[in-house]
Amino acid sequence: MARRDASSSQGFLQDFDAMESRLFAIELRKLANSLSYGIDRSPFVGSGIDFAQARPYQEGDSIRQIDWRVTARTGRPHVKEYEAPKSMPCILLLDTSASMTVASGARSKYETMLWAAGGLALACLDRGTPVGIVTVGERALRVQPSLSRARVLEWILRLRSFRYDERTRLAARIAELAPSLTETSLVIVLSDMHEPEAVAALRRLDQRHDCVLGLLRDPLETGRLRSGFVRAREAETGAEFLAWGRRAWVDPDAVPRELRKSGIDHLVLRTDESLEAPLRELFRSRGRVGRGAR
Repeated sequence: MARRDASSSQGFLQDFDAMESRLFAIELRKLANSLSYGIDRSPFVGSGIDFAQARPYQEGDSIRQIDWRVTARTGRPHVKEYEAPKSMPCILLLDTSASMTVASGARSKYETMLWAAGGLALACLDRGTPVGIVTVGERALRVQPSLSRARVLEWILRLRSFRYDERTRLAARIAELAPSLTETSLVIVLSDMHEPEAVAALRRLDQRHDCVLGLLRDPLETGRLRSGFVRAREAETGAEFLAWGRRAWVDPDAVPRELRKSGIDHLVLRTDESLEAPLRELFRSRGRVGRGAR
């Protein structure tokens, strides 16, 4: 639940404020343990995306790993081997824009994002993976990857406050971030993707890094109106629009459709549903199936 400062455009997550720091850390730990449960091969320490070499096929190798070019050239089956970094850094890109603060229920996309980010960060740290954060709203908050749990809790607590007039800068932040990533990184974006240029920017980043998108959705963004006319205003741009009848507020399939075309792993995180199962299943499946399949 959010509290708004009547004298400004700032807001604060009351549930986070009321929760004692120790209890807050315990709840995040429960989420992190849930994400880790049953996952033997962790994508947080490298999903094996750096090509190392081709070697002769051995009994038991997956046919998906066959290197067809080398096989054709040598006349003998060869498979590709990939080298996973021992400590692939994880960068969390968190959308702090105004559209994330709008909620039709008890939990906003913003609050859902913070819980998901905290749980994912602790799950990464459990595997010795450094975690960094970059906010992709107008606030310039960037934390370099580290193994400090104290820093994780510090920036989560800092992000309890938000603004109702902050605009998305996801595409720009990705462009700024890319040159600074000198090693292959796992980049997890938590956003509602209300910026048209964001998918293209994420596609470019995914060419060199392992990108995953958690697409935040409020129930009203995926449902339809029952009847009548509703005049509404977009939270970030201020643009007004009119919805009526059974017309959807937005096309809920537009972004997932573009992500599937780009081969980028993604899943929808609804504010009215549990986070544990979809997050755990996404990272479990990434080791078995092709990317962009979710």
